[in-house]
Amino acid sequence: MLGFLLRLLPFWVREPLLIAVGSVLGVRIMYLAVRDHDRVAAGLGVVFLVFTAIRVHAVIRALRARRNPSPTASADGAAVDAAPQPQAQAQAQAVTGSRPRPDTPEKEHNAWGQAVAAVAVFGALGAALWVAPRFMPSDDNAPQPASCSSGAHEELPKAYKDTPRPVTGEELCKALNRPDLAELLGTPEETATTASSTNNTAPLTDGKVAQPEAEVTFDTYTVNVSATYNELSTGQYVKLMKFGDEKDVKTLTVLGRPAVLSSDHTMKLEINLGSGGSGGPVGEGPMARTLSVALDRKDRGGYCDITVWSTSGALPNDSALLNIAEKVLPRIPERPAR
Repeated sequence: MLGFLLRLLPFWVREPLLIAVGSVLGVRIMYLAVRDHDRVAAGLGVVFLVFTAIRVHAVIRALRARRNPSPTASADGAAVDAAPQPQAQAQAQAVTGSRPRPDTPEKEHNAWGQAVAAVAVFGALGAALWVAPRFMPSDDNAPQPASCSSGAHEELPKAYKDTPRPVTGEELCKALNRPDLAELLGTPEETATTASSTNNTAPLTDGKVAQPEAEVTFDTYTVNVSATYNELSTGQYVKLMKFGDEKDVKTLTVLGRPAVLSSDHTMKLEINLGSGGSGGPVGEGPMARTLSVALDRKDRGGYCDITVWSTSGALPNDSALLNIAEKVLPRIPERPAR
């Protein structure tokens, strides 16, 4: 269909259009081929450029022929006129009435109308190619990253109203579920499968301590972030670790705030969905690595926990936790002085 439309166009409209399209496509394809080191694309780009060069050569020849018309026709006409034959003149006079006069101009085509029509055809084709992908079904089956569910209609517990400037679970989830989170964990090819958040309160506090939480899961690792708004400082928290089962305890400073790294096992809970519906005993799950950072630089109380674990038991380097903390902590308001 496109070839038929091109053949209908006059030479001085068709050829410039082909040169413009061929040069643009050829240069673009060659650029992509050089950038991606693609030999097939390079060959295709050469084909377009060669095609464009042939069209340019044809236009140059046509221009030269138009400027310097061949004298063959005029020379032949002069020779014939030099020796007119009476019989030829009689025959010419006999058929004068049936043939059109030689100086009668033929009906000329509207060149401007053809040019406008050509531009309109190419514009319509370009618009169709531009708009079609938006309405055609996509064949891309790549999984989309999980997004945080909105908790705008969830009523916050009373502890959040009594806490100055607390962060919510939804805000934690948005801060944690970053596009580069998988890269920070050392698995840049993975995509988040789930992302969730809650506006809980700390256990054993009778609902008086706000403890929002967010969690993002990948195929390899799971990352959990929580903020606990209690009166416990990081120094006191480190002393409590000495009485627990935490391992590899290491104190450090993150963004000017006191922090501590520790390791502990997660809990493993088996639930039987059979006829009885009873669950098994709570067991010991895989090892988890946690970075606890104070909610303010002066360590007035409260901390943020960033925990990473995997079902296989493998853990990323501590640098991954530190990189995550440097991205998430600025999104959590520092605890104001009381």
